[in-house]
Amino acid sequence: MSGTTHLKSLQALEMAIREGSLKSAAQKLSITPAAIGQRIRTLEEFLGQDLLVRGRSGLQATPELELAISDLQTAFAALERASKTLDFQRITEIHVVADPDWSELWLLPRLPEFRAKNPNILFCVNGAGDVPMRIGAPDCRIEYGPADIGEPLFTDFLLPVTSSGNLYRIADRNDEMIMEGMPLLHLQAQRDDPTRPSWNDWFEAYGLRRKGGGRGVHYPHARLALKAVRQNVGFLICGLALVQKDLEAGQVVLPFPMGQHIIAPYPYRLKITGGQKLRPQLQKFRDWLRDESAKTAAHLANGVPDGQNAG
Repeated sequence: MSGTTHLKSLQALEMAIREGSLKSAAQKLSITPAAIGQRIRTLEEFLGQDLLVRGRSGLQATPELELAISDLQTAFAALERASKTLDFQRITEIHVVADPDWSELWLLPRLPEFRAKNPNILFCVNGAGDVPMRIGAPDCRIEYGPADIGEPLFTDFLLPVTSSGNLYRIADRNDEMIMEGMPLLHLQAQRDDPTRPSWNDWFEAYGLRRKGGGRGVHYPHARLALKAVRQNVGFLICGLALVQKDLEAGQVVLPFPMGQHIIAPYPYRLKITGGQKLRPQLQKFRDWLRDESAKTAAHLANGVPDGQNAG
């Protein structure tokens, strides 16, 4: 039995005593109850004696363990304090969990600029990147939602986008319902979350179609929907911040004036988890996110006619 195995087994044992159950201990250590039980059994087999019994108030130490439990608890309390202070294995790592469309279409295209200036900072975004995903809370979350989620970054504007090759479908139509019968593309999030504006919301605001605003293919991610847009499949209602790079590259176009947009009810928000003092690397990333978000907010506002700016 190696030193590492000893440590993991002792950690599982101490947490099970502290929490009173394998389930609660597993939640604290971000592993399964079965794994907690296996680690404790491994230690019991190595020592040749039982260490836990189940009492009325939950798991309790056997008389043999009682002799060592005080030292065990003191040792792991000190180890936890040291780990939080020194943050051993991840001092240069930043683990991010984010809205998948925001991360794929807004964050990742911009991240190389930050990395060029901070080459020693390693990233894991939604489980992928320089380092593998770790068990436990991420360093920060970026989500779309109300004020209780965290600090606002920017509020997106939504409007139709399509391919330049698709413009011919509406170019020769002079009637008021110019979008009647046009192929519409949708995002799964727009169907699952009523706070995310959809085609029905846009048609309610600007007309141009009598019925069928909910018809069409639903895509799990904006990246896949935009690929279909570029292939002339149809028209998509999407956040302008998410298609900014595609617009600049001419891969998608706006079939209607910029003023015909919908302001998202909620912004994308940043939440630094844990509430601890920020590591220098995480502070740099947070400050960079704020600066880049301010640029995006200014870009969105500058493209909107006077009197239509958000908030």
